[in-house]
Amino acid sequence: LAAFPIVAYWTAGRAAAERAEGHGRLACTRAGVQWLDQSVPLVRQRLARGPDGRLGWERQFRFEYSTGGEDRHTGLVTLHGATLVGVLGPMPAEAT
Repeated sequence: LAAFPIVAYWTAGRAAAERAEGHGRLACTRAGVQWLDQSVPLVRQRLARGPDGRLGWERQFRFEYSTGGEDRHTGLVTLHGATLVGVLGPMPAEAT
C-alpha cells in the first residue's frame, strides 16, 4: 500500500514522456525536419498551476531535430499533467 504513490508517480511520468514524444514528432513532421535520437529526456519538473488553475506536475522534455542532416537544434515540449502547454522548436515552412 505504501508503494502505490511511488508507482503512480512513475507511471504518470512515463505516460507524460510518451505524450511528449508524440508532440515532438508531430512538430517535426509538420515542419518538415528530421527527428533525431528518438528520445525525449526530462529536463525540468516542478509543481505548478496549469492553464486551468489547478496545481499539478509540470514537466519539460527536450528533443533534437535537424533541418538538413548536418545541423542539430533543440526543442522543448511542456506538459502540465497530461495537457500540452507548449512546444518550442521547429516551425512549419511558410508556403511559397
